[in-house]
Amino acid sequence: MTDNVEKPEHYTFGKYECIDVIEELSKQNNLQGAEGFLYGNIIKYLWRYKHKNGIEDLQKARWYLDRLISNTENDYKPVGGKEK
Repeated sequence: MTDNVEKPEHYTFGKYECIDVIEELSKQNNLQGAEGFLYGNIIKYLWRYKHKNGIEDLQKARWYLDRLISNTENDYKPVGGKEK
């Protein structure tokens, strides 16, 4: 029986679970608040698109990416590198 709350199949395929990857990358990149939320959703929709909603999930990932770009483009400061 599939557990769609604890271990949904569209997030648990392969070696890593989606939530663990999101948490680790958010921690490594010091992402918090709205920025962390948007980033996490981008990963989530990219992660599952072949296993759940196809193009619709890619469109959702793009929506969150556009929102992240809009929210950060005026005050972007790269971590440990030079701005291009």
